[in-house]
Amino acid sequence: MTTEDSVNAGPLHLAIVGGGPTCTYVLERLAALLRGRRAAASLDIVIYDLSGEFGPGQVHSPDQTRSSYLNRIVGQVAFAADESVVDAGPLLPSAERPTLLEWCRRKFAETGDPLYDMVAEDWPKRFVHGEALRDQFAGYVAILRAVAGVRVTLRQAEVVDLEERGDRYAVLTADGEEPYEADHVLMLTGHSSNRPELNPHHVELARFAAEHPAHLIPSAYPLERSLDPALTGPGTTVACLGMGLTGIDVLLYLTESRGGTFERDDDGELRYVPCGAEPDSIVAFSRSGLFTFARPYNEKERDIAALEYKGPFLTLAAVAELRRTVGVPNEIGGRTVRQLDFERHVFPLILLEMALLQYGVLFGAEFREAAVRAARPPYEKFLADAAAFTDHHEAGEFLLAPVEELAGAVGDRVDAVLRGSAPLTPPPGTGPADGTPPLDRAVRAFLTVVHGAEQAEALLARADDPRAFAAAVASAESPWRHSAAPADHRFSWERTIDPVPVPEGGYADPEEYVRTFLDFLDRDIRRATQGNLSNPTKAAADAAWRDMRGVVIEAVDFGGLLASSHRTFLTVYTPHHNRLCQGASVEAMEKVTALVKSGRVDISVGPGARLGCDEERGLFRVDGPATGAVRFAHALVDARVHGFDAERDVMDIYPNLLRRGLVRKWANPGVGEPDFVPGGLDLTPEFHPVRKDGSVASRITFLGPPSEGVMYHQIGALRPNKDHHVIRDILCWIHAFVPQEPSAGEQAPDLERNPS
Repeated sequence: MTTEDSVNAGPLHLAIVGGGPTCTYVLERLAALLRGRRAAASLDIVIYDLSGEFGPGQVHSPDQTRSSYLNRIVGQVAFAADESVVDAGPLLPSAERPTLLEWCRRKFAETGDPLYDMVAEDWPKRFVHGEALRDQFAGYVAILRAVAGVRVTLRQAEVVDLEERGDRYAVLTADGEEPYEADHVLMLTGHSSNRPELNPHHVELARFAAEHPAHLIPSAYPLERSLDPALTGPGTTVACLGMGLTGIDVLLYLTESRGGTFERDDDGELRYVPCGAEPDSIVAFSRSGLFTFARPYNEKERDIAALEYKGPFLTLAAVAELRRTVGVPNEIGGRTVRQLDFERHVFPLILLEMALLQYGVLFGAEFREAAVRAARPPYEKFLADAAAFTDHHEAGEFLLAPVEELAGAVGDRVDAVLRGSAPLTPPPGTGPADGTPPLDRAVRAFLTVVHGAEQAEALLARADDPRAFAAAVASAESPWRHSAAPADHRFSWERTIDPVPVPEGGYADPEEYVRTFLDFLDRDIRRATQGNLSNPTKAAADAAWRDMRGVVIEAVDFGGLLASSHRTFLTVYTPHHNRLCQGASVEAMEKVTALVKSGRVDISVGPGARLGCDEERGLFRVDGPATGAVRFAHALVDARVHGFDAERDVMDIYPNLLRRGLVRKWANPGVGEPDFVPGGLDLTPEFHPVRKDGSVASRITFLGPPSEGVMYHQIGALRPNKDHHVIRDILCWIHAFVPQEPSAGEQAPDLERNPS
């Protein structure tokens, strides 16, 4: 069909399924591109959302509980493309595309409500994000409706199927209304959950609950509907399976949202004051027994471009070289991919970066430069022959050896100065010849980490008298509870991921475990307050797992890992990633700590908890093998985020699309091992689904959770000043039917119904 035929046939019809945050970003790009377009637009857009919450979607509803936090600081949330986005096209005036921070400041000026009085590093409540999304969505719709030839229709309806009708897709809805026929369909259904009867983890629990008084809540959201006070109120014990962000939402909803309050005592400690509407007890448990770690204060926000980490070793070039030297060839999607083993080939580089980061903060930038030089030869050897190492333990030890040797040597010299047995400034000609930084700078860096810059300077003022200096250092207390001994700061992956290890023989009793756990929570919160540049462990985790996540994505996407390694990556290392760098705010973790101390939240079952059913009592049972605790619960809420699975999804559309053959699940084909099928859809790099017969449905596009599996980490709020992947993915869809405007003097093309 020619462009002229397309225009004569009427407007281009677009269907968007899901009216949440990503839809808001989509409308922003359409509004900016179409409002200033020289060529006439003829576009009909129908947006479907089951909840009717257009803009925020159900998850970010402005009407939700006020106890849930957004998992991102306010300064890192945007609603529109900005100058950082490559090839974004025209931008809206800045007043029409505020960031969340700018929106909050404007709202505070209008209302005087301190809830909106924020700085970039503050953590907003999720409903505030929802209010802003609703406003921005409405604004973008208004811009589009003001463009001649553009029509936007909002429909509160559940889309249950797509049916091919010639060159279009009929959008079928549960209400049975006449289907809308679309030239292009954009699927933005967001987070979902799996049917309990099809979830192998829920089948037996659901059977038990159907036959006994116990109540199973297979998915936590929406909290307001799932956590019925009649089933989770006074006189009940609620078991919360999952201690991540969703689990924390559940704990706060069952307490704070019921009317409980948090107050600070004279010592600054937060305490929980119950209201009487809470459950008697909330048993929080998970496989690890750990909450997500507190997210550090974001010191990088003052200059993101300069301060976000770009490592010397975990790089895109390193991934490409490893594919060349040790990659296993496999045919995936019609192309040859040289697959890696994440644990053996990529993870050792993450360990190296973490060690460099931790020691670089601890002993200063000059130490880091020396460590990078020392690590370069083994790094080059590893890239050339990573297969020579039996496992990731051996590879990690090999890569880290020169860094650890330098850290040990510098740490010993720093310790000698701090104990008063060596001068801060060695006599000329007696300094180390190993390329490490001058001792006085390493000591200054170490004291700054342990005590802060002001206290470090006060201590160093006594350095001319080694004995007085040593006494002052020994008596000084670290506000972050850091040890004054450099040896106690050695990098350890095991301690990083298991900060509350089970002693041999287990804990003496549940109370001992709770005391140990609370001590860790206190230390972790203090580390987070120090910041992601100033605290060695938080800096290492934030940079290696968050700032350099793009390198990991490059290693994983589109079958980049061997099938078994891909499974290990998702089941073992993704939880590590989430706990290390996707944690809750300090404010939220202080509240969790207060709930544990109050006894309202019970964490005593500890790691490795076993969930079962007690037929005699008719209650769920949770056993703690490491602590000896046994707890019984009237209600069990699954507070884990369900992985996307098209066959098991609670929304009818995905099973229906599978049956129709319009989509298929993606499989990572095993090389001498079983295939791995994560659950997500088989998609092209342009996010179009591959049909059952192997052809591509180029007029359907899926963004978000359905792409998880073939791709990694595709979910997230838009970030400002970041050239964010969410906007780039949206532009990939839009440019399929809204061609780029030509330069001045050339004729602007019309919208395209059937792009080739």
